[in-house]
Amino acid sequence: MFCVRKDDETAQLRILLVTPEGRGSGLGQRLVDRAIEFARAAGYRRMVLWTNDPLAAARRIYLDRGFRLVDEERHHSFGVDLVGQNYALAL
Repeated sequence: MFCVRKDDETAQLRILLVTPEGRGSGLGQRLVDRAIEFARAAGYRRMVLWTNDPLAAARRIYLDRGFRLVDEERHHSFGVDLVGQNYALAL
């Protein structure tokens, strides 16, 4: 996972990946928490992210931290029909 600058006021969370061995250990939660702390300390006022609808465990982490669904768009990727979702969090 990493956190990048989207614009002067917005940080973007990118690619939250936890190995199968690390899943269920709270590692994903801790990574997202650290990214949010980093963005706040860096002076960003908002954080955004994009994900796909089947990624329920990641979505639960985001929602538990206050991210809100902004919009959705259907797309075809990885050989399947998916719904891309954009989330935002005020920092």
